[in-house]
Amino acid sequence: MIHGKTMRVFVVFAGICLAVAGVFVSAFAFSPDDRAIARGAPGAAGPSPGGVERDNAAEPGQAGAVTPGQGIAAERKPAGTLTPGQGNVVAPSPPVAGAPGQGNPVEPPPAKTVTPAPAASRGVPDLDPPVDSLQKFVSYMKEKRGEEEKYLKQRFERGVAMIHNKDLKTEREVKAYLLTPREFFCRKWNLGRAYDHAFLDIHYGVTISGPHLVGRMTSALDLKPGEKVLEIGTGSGYQAAMLAYLTDRVYTVEIIEPLAQETDRLYTGLVAAGYPEYAGIGRKADDGYYGWEEHAPFDKIIVTCGIDHIPPPLLKQLKTGGVMVIPVGPPGAQVVLKVTKNRDADGNIAIVREDIYQGRKKEAFVPFTKKGGGTHFK
Repeated sequence: MIHGKTMRVFVVFAGICLAVAGVFVSAFAFSPDDRAIARGAPGAAGPSPGGVERDNAAEPGQAGAVTPGQGIAAERKPAGTLTPGQGNVVAPSPPVAGAPGQGNPVEPPPAKTVTPAPAASRGVPDLDPPVDSLQKFVSYMKEKRGEEEKYLKQRFERGVAMIHNKDLKTEREVKAYLLTPREFFCRKWNLGRAYDHAFLDIHYGVTISGPHLVGRMTSALDLKPGEKVLEIGTGSGYQAAMLAYLTDRVYTVEIIEPLAQETDRLYTGLVAAGYPEYAGIGRKADDGYYGWEEHAPFDKIIVTCGIDHIPPPLLKQLKTGGVMVIPVGPPGAQVVLKVTKNRDADGNIAIVREDIYQGRKKEAFVPFTKKGGGTHFK
């Protein structure tokens, strides 16, 4: 038999236990959004593991009016404005068969081809950024392009390192690099690292190469005004954008259909925001192993995915005397080759290969994939 005093003590103790239990339940009860954050799921607001900011799954705006992480309730920017890192904030596209992380394969939509705008209608600005002073460069680009000062400073400082490292060799290459706003071609979750010396994730299992590597490969091409260049592996569009300042005949192919669609929308938005030079980039979604025969032959070809051999169709579409820059080797350890297609005294084709790093390093490029899944590695 429990006495009255003992009963009162028991009731108080039970109440305290229930209160403590309530605190623990509240502390560890996740809302749907919290659970998404904890998993690092795309579309979850806030940091994912590692402190990397994820996409807010914002509603897309019209071309040229995309804002990263804006959320559905955010006020839209006027058309013709872009924000760095916006490339990932687009309407979701149907997955393409064989694309990384697609879930159940579906029939891919027809490949879209974008024909370059006529040169006379592009209105390419006559820009000549100062290269001798950080402050002069920042002031000039803010006036001419309205770009953000913090990214301009990062761009200039990285450019100084690239020149010192001999990743950029000519004044034309330096200016092409300085004119290309890399921040627009990065994704929001790694925007703070836009000018880092590193490969950065852009979704779909692929990356944007670091500035040093892009500069070194561009320099190895030695692209002249008026030459026709083909890029294999458009990605987020950064390499082709840089090439557009060296020649007005740029063509690029991307195999991942949703990524090609995102990049197409990004280029369209940038053109609307005051970068008319990108209207001159011809682009299509297709298997780059087979080049782009319709526009062949090419003076120069640049490949931004790794493979263990030189694709014969690309070599065939390269002009005699032309140059191809391509990472060749086993997965994860490619040598970046400068391949020159010559003709010897007897009229036979002779191929000359040169390691652009002279044996000092190898790179781990994403694999050269093929339609329907798999890679083109032999």
